[in-house]
Amino acid sequence: MAIVKHIGIVANDPYLEPYEDAIVGRHNHALWKMDQLTQGGTKSLADFASGYDYYGLHRTKHGWMFREWAPNATDIYLVGDFNGWQEKEEYRCHRVEGTGNWEINLPQNAMKHGDLFKMHVKWNGGQGERIPAWATRVVQDEQTKIFSAQVWAPTPYRWKKRKFIPKKDPLLIYECHIGMAQDAEKVGTYTEFKDNVLPRIVKDGYNAIQVMAIQEHPYYGSFGYHVSSFFAPSSRFGTPEELKALIDAAHEQGVAVIMDIVHSHAVKNEVEGLGNLAGDPNQYFYPGDRHEHPAWDSLCFDYGKDDVIHFLLSNCKYWIEEFHFDGFRFDGVTSMLYYSHGLGEAFCNYGDYFNGHEDDNAICYLTMANKLVHEINPNAITIAEEVSGMPGLAAKFEDGGYGFDYRLAMNIPDFWIKIIKEERDEEWKTSSIFWEMKNRRADEKTISYCESHDQALVGDKTIIFRLIDADMYWHFKHGDETNLVNRGIALHKMIRLVTLAAINGGYLNFMGNEFGHPEWIDFPREGNGWSYKYARRQWNLVDNKDLDYHFLGDFDREMLNVVKSEKAFNLTPVQEIWHNDDDQVLAFERGSLLFVFNFSPTNSYTDYGFLVKDGEYDVMLNTDAKIFGGNGLADDSVPHLTNFDPLYEKDGKGWLKLYLPARSAVVLRKKGDKSPKNRTGRKKI
Repeated sequence: MAIVKHIGIVANDPYLEPYEDAIVGRHNHALWKMDQLTQGGTKSLADFASGYDYYGLHRTKHGWMFREWAPNATDIYLVGDFNGWQEKEEYRCHRVEGTGNWEINLPQNAMKHGDLFKMHVKWNGGQGERIPAWATRVVQDEQTKIFSAQVWAPTPYRWKKRKFIPKKDPLLIYECHIGMAQDAEKVGTYTEFKDNVLPRIVKDGYNAIQVMAIQEHPYYGSFGYHVSSFFAPSSRFGTPEELKALIDAAHEQGVAVIMDIVHSHAVKNEVEGLGNLAGDPNQYFYPGDRHEHPAWDSLCFDYGKDDVIHFLLSNCKYWIEEFHFDGFRFDGVTSMLYYSHGLGEAFCNYGDYFNGHEDDNAICYLTMANKLVHEINPNAITIAEEVSGMPGLAAKFEDGGYGFDYRLAMNIPDFWIKIIKEERDEEWKTSSIFWEMKNRRADEKTISYCESHDQALVGDKTIIFRLIDADMYWHFKHGDETNLVNRGIALHKMIRLVTLAAINGGYLNFMGNEFGHPEWIDFPREGNGWSYKYARRQWNLVDNKDLDYHFLGDFDREMLNVVKSEKAFNLTPVQEIWHNDDDQVLAFERGSLLFVFNFSPTNSYTDYGFLVKDGEYDVMLNTDAKIFGGNGLADDSVPHLTNFDPLYEKDGKGWLKLYLPARSAVVLRKKGDKSPKNRTGRKKI
């Protein structure tokens, strides 16, 4: 193991120099731990992370093998359909000498596919029924609501698309939830999503889906963030094979599948979860004051234990190897990084990231998780949901980073919420908008987004609802729009376009938000009579051409097409052409594309000039086009020629003069570019 003394991210950011020792120390900690876990490099990290092949229930040539890590247990029995749910000697596990492991080898006829079962665990001073920690299939009884593990040994799924490489330039993510992805007031299934929703995503032009709530969770309303069984895909959506079929179908259509993985905490439930598996509540979790998360009512993993690291790293490998997920969006990374979970901290300067309140064990785990994922699949995608701004999170491990491919640009939705709530339209400053869209570390890629599922939940508001409010319900029919509706439609498109246009990695949209879904998300609960009315997506709204939703959906699709038409979009620098806060006008270039925004709610400008590369420009996209619910005030079929200026002749530049209607944006491409033309604004979709 080569100990590092100097690190690359400091060279990229000299302001990190005072903290180089801490950065190097974290890096060397990860190197030391990986060296330990891989036995000095004689094994790979992937070899270490194969716990799911050893633990849990497995069919063998001669029968069944079951193993569980439960060091505090004094006895373990398997009870289930196969033995009348009674303790029987032939189903009694034995402790593997010198370890905390228990196991039992059973004959072929001891159980069968589909049988329900649990462990009956005993410990000094207590006992209880438990679901095995490594269970890969867990189901809930519809009447009693009780969860049980299930013997699951079907005919192995046969993959149609065995190899898949995600498209990443740019990465265009459709964030989704299987259960609420249908019109009907019920829990949707993997198959319904594959047949009904996936085709919409493909048509809309997204090249990745980020799937929430896959790991089994007792409470549907937790959005999947209070996980009980980490290796079991949620059975409320269907079988593991149906999930595999969904992923397979996505790959066949060029869509990557990213899993929203929860390793930041676990549900407190003891019968269903890991809260007290064998009489030791700290088996998987930190002891004392760090045991419970103060804001989430959940338990915090002890990342300092090798057995816990083994469990979590094996979990990462399992979902990639068994289900062919293309990577992970790691939830709650901020909570993992700090002893305080980031609660009540402002993070105003670099010293706030290196003042001793960081959990080095969690940092080490996240670093190893990224190393493992990319060792298994070099094309995999890892995304950090992190709000504090920890430097190096999405930098390469070799440079002293944690190895994530992307971090979420969580400042952007906060910015949009703030200015919509607190500033009049006339006060929106294009300099502030442009700065927020580009506010990121130069050596780390980000996923930009206007809003995610967080803003769609009860208690918050989506952008469309903040802009239009109750008029969504009464004046969203074509021809019946109020001024408030017209304003909302215009700004909804502009906000999305400027966010997407300035990305340096990827873009994310939560399902339905692309067409301005009117309802918030409210899962069934006692307070709403256990209703599914708001735990769904009303696709019928965007399909109804009499309503305005389709204008927003059509624009979203063509917006993505324009960006994808520029080769290597992420490699094109964002070059500012002009901004004027008084006029509320912003213009910038990316490759051959010119993006121009007029955020003024009242002022339209004739012959507004920009100094650009000399030549002819075609309109590729116009938010004000009638086919997108705009006024159609400009003739987008007319090419735009730059005007000669002798002062800039030597620079090959001229003045491009445009008509800029109020609250509108236009994208142009310089003539002669070989990228395919987009016909948006020139004919109906």
